[in-house]
Amino acid sequence: MKITIVGLGLIGGSYAKDLRKLWATSQIMGVDSNAEHARQAVDLGLVDTVLDLDAACSIADLVIVAVPVNVVQRLLPGILDIIQEHTTVIDAGSTKVMICDVIRFHKKRGRFIAAHPIAGTENSGPSAAIEGLFKKKVSIICEAEKSSEDALAAAKNLFTSLGMRITFMEPREHDKHVAYVSHLSHVSSFLLGQTVLDIEGNEKNIFNLAGSGFASTVRLAKSSPEMWAPIFEQNSYYLKQALEEYIEHLQKFHRHLVRNETQEVKSIMQRANEIRRVLEGIELKDKESDTPISKEKITTEE
Repeated sequence: MKITIVGLGLIGGSYAKDLRKLWATSQIMGVDSNAEHARQAVDLGLVDTVLDLDAACSIADLVIVAVPVNVVQRLLPGILDIIQEHTTVIDAGSTKVMICDVIRFHKKRGRFIAAHPIAGTENSGPSAAIEGLFKKKVSIICEAEKSSEDALAAAKNLFTSLGMRITFMEPREHDKHVAYVSHLSHVSSFLLGQTVLDIEGNEKNIFNLAGSGFASTVRLAKSSPEMWAPIFEQNSYYLKQALEEYIEHLQKFHRHLVRNETQEVKSIMQRANEIRRVLEGIELKDKESDTPISKEKITTEE
C-alpha cells in the first residue's frame, strides 16, 4: 500500500511512526513545504521519500493531511482533484466547519474523512513525533454520512489499528466542544505565559519560584503559533463564547478576592474540583478500552 502524509510534524510524523511499525511493507511518502523538516523526516526514517504534493497524492491509496487548518482548507480541494478513485483522504484538523464547507460540493467528497485525533503535545516538527501517540485517544469523525462506505471503513480500520476510540459528531458540534475543552485551555496558557513574562522583566527572581504547577499550567504556551493562530481564527465564533464565559468566572473570582470573601472563593474551588470526577471517568474508560493493535492493512483496490 502507498501512503502519503502531507505535513511531517508532530501529528504527521507520529502517524508515520505507527504505520511504519504496523504495516512494514507499505511505502510511506511525505510532503512538506519546509525543506529542513522534509530532510529530517527522511533521516529519521519517518518516510521513505519526499515528493511534491501532486506526485505524492496522485499515486497514494491513503492520504493523511496533517497541516495547519488554514492549509488543509487551501489544499484539500486540489488533493481530491488528483487522487485515484479508490483513495481515502483523512485530515487531522482541530476545526471542522470551514474544512467541511470547502469541499461540500466536490465530486469526490465521498473519498474524504473529516477527522480530528484528540492527541498531541506542545512540541512540533518531525523530531517531536511519538510512537504510540494515538493509543487510547479519541478520534472524532464528522459528516460520516457524506463519506463513501469503503472510505469510512478504511478510516475506522486505521484508527482502531492505532488503538483509538472513535466518536461521531457534526462539524458545528465538534467546533463548539473543542472551543471549550481544547482551544480555551491553549488561550489561557498563552496568556498566562505572557503575563508572567511581562512581570519577569521587572522581577528577575520570579522563575526561581516557578514549580511544577506553573510548568504544567503554562506547558501549552510552547505550542506552535503557526498552528494555533489559524485554529483560533477558524473557530473564533465558538471560542469567543468560551472566552466570554471564562472571563465572567475570572471576574467573579476577582470580586470575591477583592472583598476578602474567602468562603465564596473556597466554594468556587470546591465546585471546580468536580472536574476530577470527569477526568477519572475518562481514565477508567481508557483502561476498559485497551484496544488491541491490528496489523491488518486498509483494504484498497490494486
